[in-house]
Amino acid sequence: MRSALDAGTLQAVYDRAAGYYNRWHALATARSDQRGRTMLVRRCVRPGDRVLDAGGGTGLTTRLAAAAAGDGGQVVLLDFSSGMMRRAVETGAVGSPGAAVRLVMGDISRLPFPEESFDVILSTYSVCPLEDPVAGAKEMYRMVKPGGLLGVAHSYEPASGLAQWVGRRVEDLVWRWPSASLGCRSVSVLPDLKRLGARVVIDRRIGVPLWPFRVFVVEKPVA
Repeated sequence: MRSALDAGTLQAVYDRAAGYYNRWHALATARSDQRGRTMLVRRCVRPGDRVLDAGGGTGLTTRLAAAAAGDGGQVVLLDFSSGMMRRAVETGAVGSPGAAVRLVMGDISRLPFPEESFDVILSTYSVCPLEDPVAGAKEMYRMVKPGGLLGVAHSYEPASGLAQWVGRRVEDLVWRWPSASLGCRSVSVLPDLKRLGARVVIDRRIGVPLWPFRVFVVEKPVA
């Protein structure tokens, strides 16, 4: 796995990218990013749920989750980039119809909430840039209530050997400009969650062949 950008660089990249992130990510993924967000929200969020959008950035997933959770629900958008969170406010993620939305500055790897606080936690393309994606996934799983759901979408290795080779060459080029790569690289976290006892609800591969996404939902068993 490619080494992550250091924390200071990563935060600066996302602060600068806030204004163009939505357009760039949609273009680079042929809009499969929004397909992943929609898939997770439809499968995970029910009316009245308390939801954490971990690494929620500009609020695209937050808006979907707020609509699904409805007036009786709550959604917390957590991100480490003040620029991305300002963009979430500007684009209407806060105050949109549905659940009340609260913004919290924080790090996915050290979530500032009591254990087992949320019915649903969503992470859409936010574990890919982490220095330790597995630690981030485990921390989110720790915050899910028993019987609750963790839904994750992240960059994943292409299926074929040729696509992997070409994809890595393209990635080598893009990584010369952090403002373009956004620190994203292929990661794998589901096997570690399964070792913690997580039950797999869905596990899909979506997106363009050279840089696909893995989209999965796991349930935390009731003891």
